[in-house]
Amino acid sequence: MRDLIVPRKIRKGDTMAFISLSGGRAGDADMLKRYETGKKRFQEIFGVKVVETPHALKGSKYLYAHPEKRAEDLMWALQNQEISGIICNMGGDDSYRVLPYIDTQVIHDNPKVFMGFSDIATWMTVFSYAGVRAYYGPCVLTPIAQPGSLDAYTEDAIRRTLFETDVIGEVKCSEAYTPIEWKDIEPKKIKWTRNTGYSVLQGQGVKQGRIFPICGGPLRQIMGTKFFPKPEFFEGAFIATEHGPIYGSHLAALHELRAFAAAGMFDKAAGIITGKLDEESRNVIKKVINQEVHREDMIIFENVDFVHQTPMTVLPVGVLCEIDCEKATFRILESGVRE
Repeated sequence: MRDLIVPRKIRKGDTMAFISLSGGRAGDADMLKRYETGKKRFQEIFGVKVVETPHALKGSKYLYAHPEKRAEDLMWALQNQEISGIICNMGGDDSYRVLPYIDTQVIHDNPKVFMGFSDIATWMTVFSYAGVRAYYGPCVLTPIAQPGSLDAYTEDAIRRTLFETDVIGEVKCSEAYTPIEWKDIEPKKIKWTRNTGYSVLQGQGVKQGRIFPICGGPLRQIMGTKFFPKPEFFEGAFIATEHGPIYGSHLAALHELRAFAAAGMFDKAAGIITGKLDEESRNVIKKVINQEVHREDMIIFENVDFVHQTPMTVLPVGVLCEIDCEKATFRILESGVRE
């Protein structure tokens, strides 16, 4: 993985732009209150000012019909010198329709913090193509605007990664987790499950590599485009992939892994980082990696908090990390941002 331009850190008093680059639910009538909660919460916790990009709150129907407006919003936020960083309101399912309207030179020439997850995985590849680090992490509607308050684990991850230039260091497993909650229910009704810690599905020793975080479904949509990384991009990398039946069945997850295997993603990678897996998902990923790719040596490290649940950590694209299989620890060896 080539070196990427590292954006400047976010400081108190800076202005952040919230953008609807994929789904447009933030502007729908039933979600506006939740959006405003997330905006107010982010401003109060981190001491920044938040503005919306020009079309961010136009709603789902408008933004689906106008992918070019979503592109305009990204170009606007990057070129606006008053804006220090960009956070996506949510994921979605059609970022790929925005790509024809994007000027990657603008991304390269205006490196800024850019964060989101789920369908925003598409933009991890676009920013990498442009030579700039992006950040796979929380969106506004979830988990930043989750019912009740922003959990301490997610808040700490955002602060350490985007607001500080110290080495991020050990990324611990959360103590408890809960599925994404889209309804505005009472916080006391949210069911939290005690976490079981990290586990090593396979692999030995201590290994370092650069992180490339993805969400498989969205990434499959851009295979064959210039933005999908070539096999050499993944050499020595830890691929953080949200494996499992999130977008369908275990069979769909199998086909997804096979598509990536056929594209050479796993041939020379250092390892795979996943969220929490069920037993069938473990069997599927081991089948592809060991029996089809023939990488019994590859580390598969399970239960990292970057998937569709609360809380979430932040994974900077291209940052150097270290996995210790014997101790089952995960460390990031660099800062997420620069001064």
